[in-house]
Amino acid sequence: RREQARLSGLVVPRDTERWQQRPRFEGLRRVGGADLSYGHGGGTACASLVVLSYPGLEVLYEDCRMVTVTAPYVAGFLAFREAPVLVEAVQRLQQEQPSLSPQVLLVDGNGMLHPRGFGVACHLGVLTDLPCIGVAKNLLQMDGLVRDELHKQQIHSLQAGESFPLTGTSGRVLGMVLRSHSNSSKPLYISVGHRVSLDTAVRLVSSCCRFRIPEPIRQADIRSREYLRQ
Repeated sequence: RREQARLSGLVVPRDTERWQQRPRFEGLRRVGGADLSYGHGGGTACASLVVLSYPGLEVLYEDCRMVTVTAPYVAGFLAFREAPVLVEAVQRLQQEQPSLSPQVLLVDGNGMLHPRGFGVACHLGVLTDLPCIGVAKNLLQMDGLVRDELHKQQIHSLQAGESFPLTGTSGRVLGMVLRSHSNSSKPLYISVGHRVSLDTAVRLVSSCCRFRIPEPIRQADIRSREYLRQ
């Protein structure tokens, strides 16, 4: 808890890059996606990092390798289990092929939408000092946020590309619900990781969706699962 609190104080929840201020993200060329797929038993996993071109969303770089996950799963502290191996993957890319380093990372998980405001996307963002966005497939129920009938009705009313804020009982906007594609009624839950505003995070994720899941995370997941299968 102490380490999480220390690191959470380093989160920058605002835009820090010029490309973030531009309507079509001019200047953004490389978007990263990070994901872990677990093997049988949960003690091993495939850590996957991909970098895609932007706006073309073509894969420029991929790194999949088996890792041993030593930290136990504890609710609210998932980042201590997953972030170290993803940080290593980012650092390996930065050292070996710096010209392909991502300008922003999309992470399969939450950022500030977290009981202590510091999910895996924040953890990874702070440790790599990269702009980072949390993209979750399910609602983390906290601060009064629940998947009740009102929430389901709000989701049902969304058109593709539309979103609405997740406001907790504390009054804080913790993230956004985004309907990312017309072919899926299931939403995404977007939250700030590091060095990006919530509005920019939603716009960027939306622009990266050929399907429901944004392409950087989708490609990282596809490759990690295929690596495990082989």
